[in-house]
Amino acid sequence: MFTGIVEELGTVTRVDRGHDSAVVRIEGPGVVPDAVRGSSIAVNGVCLTVTDHDTSGFTVDVMAETLRRSSLGALAPGDRVNLERAMPADGRFGGHVVQGHVDGTAVVTARTAGERWEDVAFGLDPGLARYVAEKGSVTVDGVSLTVTGVRDDGFSVSLIPTTLELTTLGRKQVGDLVNIEVDVLAKYVERLLSAREPAGTATGVRS
Repeated sequence: MFTGIVEELGTVTRVDRGHDSAVVRIEGPGVVPDAVRGSSIAVNGVCLTVTDHDTSGFTVDVMAETLRRSSLGALAPGDRVNLERAMPADGRFGGHVVQGHVDGTAVVTARTAGERWEDVAFGLDPGLARYVAEKGSVTVDGVSLTVTGVRDDGFSVSLIPTTLELTTLGRKQVGDLVNIEVDVLAKYVERLLSAREPAGTATGVRS
């Protein structure tokens, strides 16, 4: 589990593509000091398993489902990526509950600069946009953000200077893809409500 607080901007140094998978090497010295084989590191919001590492970076396998559902399929050497290690049991919850299970991608549709901040709008499939609530939490490329506006086909956020400087979101341009993880609580609530028995259906032991 993660919290959406990016620890480091890493750099992709190698991408070896297979038929329906890829092996990716990422330079990220800040997230590997306590890494072991099997550690979880979120890369642009996608929870990936470390298969190899050294003092300067690590290697991960990316399977077909991840390539299909996220933006990682377009990674190339030189790309910067947001990195976050899995949260320790005694760690602080700086963001919100982030699983690292990306639901899909969104497209940057507008950027509006303020004095020291920026409003950024994203286009999102209505099937996912319905889970996004104003003043709720959403994960964009692994960054925990507060939603400032919603519409049927997207949402907006406001980025403070720290987020603009220390994450990939400061570099994203109109038309770029980002990974989206909606609030897991919204998905579970919908699932539980849809599984309710029809009104009037008797349950339990009859007398």
